[in-house]
Amino acid sequence: MKLLHVDSSINGAASVSRGLTRQAVEQWLASNPGTQVEHLDLAVDTPTHFSSDAMGIRRPAGDTLSEAEQRENALSETLVSQFLAADVIVVGAPLYNFSIPSQLKAWIDRLAQAGRTFRYTENGPEGLAKGKTVIAVLSRGGVYSTSEAGQAMEHQESYLKTIFGFFGITDIRIVRAEGTDLGADSREAALRNAADEITAATEAVAA
Repeated sequence: MKLLHVDSSINGAASVSRGLTRQAVEQWLASNPGTQVEHLDLAVDTPTHFSSDAMGIRRPAGDTLSEAEQRENALSETLVSQFLAADVIVVGAPLYNFSIPSQLKAWIDRLAQAGRTFRYTENGPEGLAKGKTVIAVLSRGGVYSTSEAGQAMEHQESYLKTIFGFFGITDIRIVRAEGTDLGADSREAALRNAADEITAATEAVAA
């Protein structure tokens, strides 16, 4: 079994999500010894933003790719191959301005490749990355899950569920630490709740 550990927080050792993804990986290994782990730190190795060079849309079929297109295509191939090779993906996603970090979005844009992670059929889109488990570790300074207004403002959990679901992944496990910036008691409660959710997420049988 292979596990891909993805971090995206820019806060280094002070990051809530990084501490929680590390905890999730450690607990997964305790429950699934022998799992091979690969770590991708998107704050350090940040993919370039998606561009026309990455799409290759300007080139007719059979035409020679430019140097920039070759470089961008190689990056996309490296990232999507790494993703597809993993059985389990632990993703750390802090909430930045109501959404995910731009470096995490840049990574996801490289994964969204027709013919690799999804395809279009006569019956609509079909995900091709089936059979994987995603553990999405979410951190939020405020509280968004307990009210309609908060849920409407949050485009972190909703987006990750949508995009990984589009890739065909049905086993998406959510670990949520929210209210971490609302005082010491709130932070302690958030981390305690997240720890319980990590235990549940990592002890469950992989789909």
